Amino acid sequence: MTVTEDRKVTELPGPPSLGPYYASAAARAALPGGSGRSLPATELVRRGVTVEQGHLADYARVCGFRVGNALPVTYPHMLTFGLQVVLMAGRSFPLPLPGLVHIANRITVHRAIAPTETLDVRVWAERFTRHPKGAQVDLIGEVCADGETVWEGRSTYLARGATAPDGPAGGDGTADIAEPPVPTGPANALWRVPGDIGRRYAAVSGDVNPIHLHPLTAKAMGFPRAIAHGMWTAAHAAAALEGRVPDACTYDVVFRKPVLLPAKAELVTEQAAGGAWGLALRSAKDAHKLHLVGRIGG
Repeated sequence: MTVTEDRKVTELPGPPSLGPYYASAAARAALPGGSGRSLPATELVRRGVTVEQGHLADYARVCGFRVGNALPVTYPHMLTFGLQVVLMAGRSFPLPLPGLVHIANRITVHRAIAPTETLDVRVWAERFTRHPKGAQVDLIGEVCADGETVWEGRSTYLARGATAPDGPAGGDGTADIAEPPVPTGPANALWRVPGDIGRRYAAVSGDVNPIHLHPLTAKAMGFPRAIAHGMWTAAHAAAALEGRVPDACTYDVVFRKPVLLPAKAELVTEQAAGGAWGLALRSAKDAHKLHLVGRIGG
C-alpha cells in the first residue's frame, strides 16, 4: 500500500468477483450503524489490465455496438466498475451499496483506445453531499496507457433517504454534470426493452444490484418492477451514434425516470450546430416522460 495525494492506494491483483461484495454490503446495510460517516481516503488500482476479447464481444452484443479497432465509448466503465463496487462495499463507505441509483454520468475519452492495449485503472470516491431525495456520491474512474490518461469517468449515485454531511443540497443532484438540452424532434428509433435486459447486462457488467434483476428484489428496494441499468441505456443510446462521434469526445448523461422492465421507449437524437449530438430517451406512451437526457461530441 502506498499513498498518493491524500489517498491511500491499494492495488488489486486481478478483477474482483463482485457477488460476495454485494452480499457482504447487503448484510452490513441491515445492521444499525453498519457504515462509515465520511468517504474513505482510499484509491483502488489495477495495473497491466488487458481487455478480454470474448467479454468485449458479449458487451457489444448486449449494448448494440460493433466490435472494431477501438473500444466503445462506454466500455472502459466495465474496467472501473468492479473497483467501484469494492470501494462502495467497504465497511467505511458511508452509503449502502444495495439500492444505490445511478443518476448521472460523465465520460471523457481523450483518444481512441485499441482493444489490445495494456491499461492501468484506478478508482476513488469524492463529493459526498446532500441531495433533495437523500445523499449522493461520485465515483471517479481513470484509465491510463503508458502513463497517459486515455479515459475518465464520473458516476454519480443517489442513496434515497440517506443522510450526508451538513451543507446545501446539490440542486437537482447532478452538480457539475449539468443536464443537456432536451432534443424535441421525432423519434429516431423505437426500443423494445425486454424484461431480462437487467440480468443480461448484469452478466457482462457484474452489476448485480437487486433493483435490476427481478421484480421481487426490485420491490424490496422500493421499485414497482425491475429497472434497466442506467449504463445500459447510456451505452445503447451511444451505440446508435457509432461512427458519427469523434474518437476524442465527452459524453454527459443525466438519468431521469427509471426504465421499468419490460418497456417500450423512443430514442431521439439531434445534431447541434457545433457538431455534438443531443440524446433523449422517452417513454413510447408519454413523450413527456424522460428516461435519459444526454450530449455526446467533441
